[in-house]
Amino acid sequence: MTTMIPPAPPADAAAHFAALLAFETDCWDVHHALTTGTADFVLLDVRGPELYAAGHVPGAVNLPHGRIVERNLAHWPADAEFVVYCAGPHCNGADKAALRLARLGRPVRKMIGGVTGWLDEGFTLKAT
Repeated sequence: MTTMIPPAPPADAAAHFAALLAFETDCWDVHHALTTGTADFVLLDVRGPELYAAGHVPGAVNLPHGRIVERNLAHWPADAEFVVYCAGPHCNGADKAALRLARLGRPVRKMIGGVTGWLDEGFTLKAT
């Protein structure tokens, strides 16, 4: 019941949600950036190659989270922002990928919802 715990003070709520948006983006915003040509990030599908081939977000590069190491990132500028996604909210592959990227000093956000969220928004996947 929401009345049992009072809401956070507005300043605390603002700080919380501002921080959250620094860590995450959503499928709609990624789709909009990709389709309008304003994407200023590298979109990484961090699932395995078989799942990627079966269907991925158009424009995504496949780099499974376990293969995120400096040598596999070398062809992107050090300040390139990465947006990572995996299968969906039941999968923590995007979190593992984001952690690896952050530990390598790379700017990163997670696309919340992953493939499940993408499809829920009515967007299509591309098979290879």
